[in-house]
Amino acid sequence: MRTAYSVETVRGAERELMARLPEGALMQRAAAGLAVACGQLMGRVYGSRVVLLVGSGDNGGDALYAGARLARRGAGVAAVLLSPERAHAGGLAALRRAGGRAVRPGDAEQLIAAADLVVDGIVGIGGKGGLRAEAVPLATVVADSLAAVVAVDLPSGVDADTGEVRGAAIRADLTVTFGTHKPGLLIDPAREYAGSVRLVDIGLELPVEAELEALQHADVAALLPVPGGESDKYRRGVVGIAAGSARYPGAAVLAVAGALRGGAGAVRYVGPAADAVISRFPETLVSDKGPKQAGRVQAWVVGPGAGDDASAVGEVLRADVPVLVDADGLRLADPDVVRRRTAPTLMTPHAGEAAALLGVAREEVEGARLFFARELAGRYAATVLLKGSTTLVADAGGGAVRVNPTGTAWLATAGSGDVLSGLAGSLLAAGLSAVDAGSVAAYLHGLAGRFAADGAPVGAHDVAEAIPGAWRDVRG
Repeated sequence: MRTAYSVETVRGAERELMARLPEGALMQRAAAGLAVACGQLMGRVYGSRVVLLVGSGDNGGDALYAGARLARRGAGVAAVLLSPERAHAGGLAALRRAGGRAVRPGDAEQLIAAADLVVDGIVGIGGKGGLRAEAVPLATVVADSLAAVVAVDLPSGVDADTGEVRGAAIRADLTVTFGTHKPGLLIDPAREYAGSVRLVDIGLELPVEAELEALQHADVAALLPVPGGESDKYRRGVVGIAAGSARYPGAAVLAVAGALRGGAGAVRYVGPAADAVISRFPETLVSDKGPKQAGRVQAWVVGPGAGDDASAVGEVLRADVPVLVDADGLRLADPDVVRRRTAPTLMTPHAGEAAALLGVAREEVEGARLFFARELAGRYAATVLLKGSTTLVADAGGGAVRVNPTGTAWLATAGSGDVLSGLAGSLLAAGLSAVDAGSVAAYLHGLAGRFAADGAPVGAHDVAEAIPGAWRDVRG
């Protein structure tokens, strides 16, 4: 599992480690890893032209020491000092001893235009609110150059703890981060600025519980429900799908498609799209008597394509089983009823739906995804799966937020969320917790999207059909 920790936690771990190490040893570890990564990215160090953008903090020191290592290997290294009087003295001396030179920002444009590599050491992980005014022109010059860009620990101008970008920031091709991932490296919009991320182990001792968790194949494989010799369709779990309407029958079909591939033993469908569901999936158990009379289920999915009919949403929310609420169901659900539920509730909004529930602009949610995922989970006393370019799963009880590492932009297609809802609901019925069901479903759904698209446009039904392949890939 990939984990990320807050700035406060990282700073504390660094202080504890530095107290046990010789002075400067921790920075040397970081600089060594940074220099190796820079060399590998360029492919050839000798004769290359490297520009360091150096601020006043430890990131500037890391960049200077790494630059000294590259200079000793034959690179031409120039350090642009944004605050010459506050540059790291030891790092600057090491660079000069190795044959590197220091210049002021006024000389940067021509150097960057001719550089093979730019190393961003302007601001460390404690930076807030975008680049300062004096650094903004450098970010513009870097963006217009042909040089590869490596960020030290985190791209300057992005928020390490939240992933927010509140102004100009450096866009990197590679971010070399030290000790642990920072939340901003895993969450959009900051993730888009980080490029590829390489983690350098510098020996930090970190708490068991992280700020963020990103499941990997092995973690998902351990959570997938697998039938045993004594299993039957009811022991494996039955998921109920209350979805669709005369106007949106396809939402019901797609939710059922996801549910049939999610590990539960049977799928019950309730709603006005029964004919469309049965014609596509004859194995579905259908009922026209409403959720209360549909028969026993271990979990419900309600809301996809429901239109304006709130009756099914109300019935499902009163059931004493886990419930996933999506799409129209989010708008139709009574917040007080959701908060009073004792069984788990999993809400799966996209940014626009989350914004409507919270009474804020969509742009606010997209710019501060981690904050608003937690806010919505707390406000509704539910687990929230916030869909989008970075899908997050936050629990009302706190703890680490899960961030999904799979997916593709081609998943931004009509009906894709309906498939995800059915898949997650089936995992709930199979016995997974709301956090695990949401996390595993997002992972499989994202992987299936990659497999189905393969670099080309894809429909939601293609994603559903690719889920078994994603499942096998995870378990393989």
